[in-house]
Amino acid sequence: MYKILIIDRCQFSRHGLEKWLTQGHTFTSPVMVTSLNSLLLAREHIEHWQPSVVIADLSGFQDDPSQTQLITSIFAACGERSQVILLQYRPAQNYTHHAAVLVTLSKKTQLQHITNMIESALSSRPWLNYTHTISPLLTRQEEKVLSLWLEGVSNPLIAGMLSISGKTVYTYKRNIRLKLRMDNRFSPFLSPGEKIVERTS
Repeated sequence: MYKILIIDRCQFSRHGLEKWLTQGHTFTSPVMVTSLNSLLLAREHIEHWQPSVVIADLSGFQDDPSQTQLITSIFAACGERSQVILLQYRPAQNYTHHAAVLVTLSKKTQLQHITNMIESALSSRPWLNYTHTISPLLTRQEEKVLSLWLEGVSNPLIAGMLSISGKTVYTYKRNIRLKLRMDNRFSPFLSPGEKIVERTS
């Protein structure tokens, strides 16, 4: 079993690629695929889930100064364990100096060529023999809450958008902080290494 993580801000790209990769005939070995639109969540997934290959379009994140250190932390989390295939929609910064980066491709590249590159990357990774299903770090609902939270959407608005109560939003945020080992409610908006001490009043 090989694990593939897709990182992309575009929902259509993420779901389209995930569907293509999980088709039974795509690879010679079985794969487990998950996709995310948050670098913060992606870093935690890489550290805990330890994917064999990370497929990332970072061009949607590089214009946001708050994401710069998170991009660096993604490569650091991959280390020698996970290989990165950059699949860019538009020209992006050159990340080839990171040891984890295998290749940079355009999103206009034919799917079969992308599949061949992924197969090549997987063949150089160790085979992982799982006897149980691995659950994702966050539930789909928690991922939705985190995504809206990172966009600065208020709790009442998140509640309305997801048809849940404000108290449930608070509970989701608490669970997200616990799972992602965040120090406080400002953690999602801080660069790695930054800390804020919350005052109680």
